[in-house]
Amino acid sequence: MRRLTALLPMILALAACGGFVPHNDGRGTAGPPLRVATYNTSLYSDEAGGLVRELEGDSAHARKIAAVLQKVRPDLLLVNEFDYDPQHRAADLFQQRYLETAQPGGGEPLRYPYRYLAPVNTGVPSGLDLDRNGTAGGTGRDRGNDAWGYGLHPGQYGMLVLSRFPIDEAQVRTFQMLRWSTLPNAQNPIDPASRGAFYPEEIWQQLRLSSKSHWDVPVRTPGGTVHFLVSHPTPPVFDGPEDRNGLRNADEIRLWHEYLTPGDKPWLCDDLGRCGGLAPDARFVIAGDLNNDPVDGDGRHEAIIELLEHPRVLRMPTPRSEGGAETAQDYIAKGLKMQGSPAHVTGDFGPRTGAMRLDYVLPSTGFALEGSGVFWPRKDDPDAAIADGSDHHLVWMDLSL
Repeated sequence: MRRLTALLPMILALAACGGFVPHNDGRGTAGPPLRVATYNTSLYSDEAGGLVRELEGDSAHARKIAAVLQKVRPDLLLVNEFDYDPQHRAADLFQQRYLETAQPGGGEPLRYPYRYLAPVNTGVPSGLDLDRNGTAGGTGRDRGNDAWGYGLHPGQYGMLVLSRFPIDEAQVRTFQMLRWSTLPNAQNPIDPASRGAFYPEEIWQQLRLSSKSHWDVPVRTPGGTVHFLVSHPTPPVFDGPEDRNGLRNADEIRLWHEYLTPGDKPWLCDDLGRCGGLAPDARFVIAGDLNNDPVDGDGRHEAIIELLEHPRVLRMPTPRSEGGAETAQDYIAKGLKMQGSPAHVTGDFGPRTGAMRLDYVLPSTGFALEGSGVFWPRKDDPDAAIADGSDHHLVWMDLSL
């Protein structure tokens, strides 16, 4: 016991400085922390069924993603940018052929007995001219812009929740259909040229808020039910001076703020018609690629800052990595301006944009933080060979219940 007590400060210090702490998954021990993670894996295709075909072959991309997950071994995981198909074939293949097979540079096979996935708004035709180019639908990017959420086919850039613990599917809440205009203080983007609303009223009243979906997934962990609140808001770019994607990104983030805040919310109804926010005594973890850095890049930063500072969100050190700091400092040395801490970035988006913090794991108060990090090793670390499967990097957090 004295030996463990002596080692604990060293383990926590390693986590704080960005070093990776291997996860004890609880086999042969009692009461391990809950490791929660989010990972934008870029496992998508521009063609319907493309991800299934890739995973049916031998995907070097998927092998790297699986190797990272085998290394980190989260108990509860959100996968962003994982194409949805109604038969769940891609999820089956990824689990059976990649996660359950030891990968080079990874670790032991990894099995998740429980998962949740559902339809998303990306690529689903709206039948409306959402980008105001004079036609509804079309081909390529025009078709994507007029979908409820940008995508070239239904399910592109979907979400997947994987869990070691049972999911209470009867109590899952999804907000795929929630209309943007129902959110209090939602703002119809303004067209600077006409100084009028960008969306005509008949379109504004139909628009969906979530570009993919927002899910409340209750997970029955050994320490009690944890509500896994997951989403992937639209990037606040690829629009015009009306900033329609910037406004939507902010309001997608703000939906979680509303969901956590007490009060009567008859407008906040899920896809089954159940209304209201999260119970005041519920434990939760918010996770996802939220596409908003607190200080850098495009986007309305107040949205993410207000979520980080919500009274129900745990105050804690920001997850860090040595590889992220190395990459961000390289960009700074080349003249790219950056206000945030280089160690806090979670993705590398090229020389014009740089590195930013876009991926979040935000636990509720009532948890104790035992460690955290971003799986982004330095370029001279052997683990760097598996960490480049996506432009985002996995963010993990160890929480005691």
